[in-house]
Amino acid sequence: MPNGDRLKTWWHGRRWRDDRGDTSIQMAIVYPFVLLATIAVIQASMWYYARQIALTAAREGASAARAYQASPADGTAKAREVLGRSAGDSLVGYSVSTAGSTGERVRIQVTGTAQSMIPGLSGLRVSQSASGAVERWTVPGG
Repeated sequence: MPNGDRLKTWWHGRRWRDDRGDTSIQMAIVYPFVLLATIAVIQASMWYYARQIALTAAREGASAARAYQASPADGTAKAREVLGRSAGDSLVGYSVSTAGSTGERVRIQVTGTAQSMIPGLSGLRVSQSASGAVERWTVPGG
């Protein structure tokens, strides 16, 4: 074997022996950050989903409360019905409010907490509202 090949073989063999365990150390450093990023993405997704549930309930409640001869209480009942069907564990501790409603406009607000990935810590707060004009009968030209 030529002298250069022998040196190359010796150098590669030595390098591989010296690098043993480097991957374990690198993974011990990198893995917690990867795990943390994964949990953050999942938690953000859970918050977004809870937000969508609250918005859907608020919209359905506002639609029910805006109907001809309906009251804000009808909207609250409809929003609670929607939450009962769809919130599950995704939106916990929810409440429905008609604060800000007037005789001409109805406003339904749904608040709650998104489920947390970390046991013992409360999730992110969610608050969504929907509003619209109350339908009423009017006489044309009058």
